[in-house]
Amino acid sequence: MLTAIVLIDTEPDRIPEVANEVTELKGVSEVYSVTGKADLVAMVRVREHDALATVIADGISKVPGVLRTETLIAFRTYSSVDLEQAFALGLD
Repeated sequence: MLTAIVLIDTEPDRIPEVANEVTELKGVSEVYSVTGKADLVAMVRVREHDALATVIADGISKVPGVLRTETLIAFRTYSSVDLEQAFALGLD
């Protein structure tokens, strides 16, 4: 499974509509409205690398109101259990 984090800049008056349309795209698991440089963050999860182009370039980027995207590809996933084990260093 490949995971991509897509930062989305939108027209200010279209944020809710863009979020709803992006959420409906196959491969998008969730969309967050956020503060900071981006207006929205979409989590994309697909099985094949080529599917990223379909979801992001052919899907998200073409939603009316999307001005630009920046895609971050995840290398590894760390859960809170993994982090607790890493910081515990074997101490009880």
